[in-house]
Amino acid sequence: MQKHTKIYLKAFRYDISDFIPSEISGNKAVDIHHIIGRGKGGEDRIENLMALTRGEHIKRGDKKEFMIILFDIHEEKLISNNIPYDTDYMDNLRRKYEN
Repeated sequence: MQKHTKIYLKAFRYDISDFIPSEISGNKAVDIHHIIGRGKGGEDRIENLMALTRGEHIKRGDKKEFMIILFDIHEEKLISNNIPYDTDYMDNLRRKYEN
């Protein structure tokens, strides 16, 4: 299992055998997506990882026009699940992609 998948599962207290819902649709997620890809400087941190279906990943992943909305959706999910995260880190990433 990849490092970023382990980070996501641990933060949300999921087991690999659990149904993991997409943060966008609630359908079964099959990908743990880096909102900002590792090749673009994204890190393996809970602030940068979200569960998506394959179709959502293909449609919205690694596309600048979706970065802010993905961060917003993900932050709401972190808050609603009482998962601690670095708000400053997330705000800095948002500022980078606002323009």
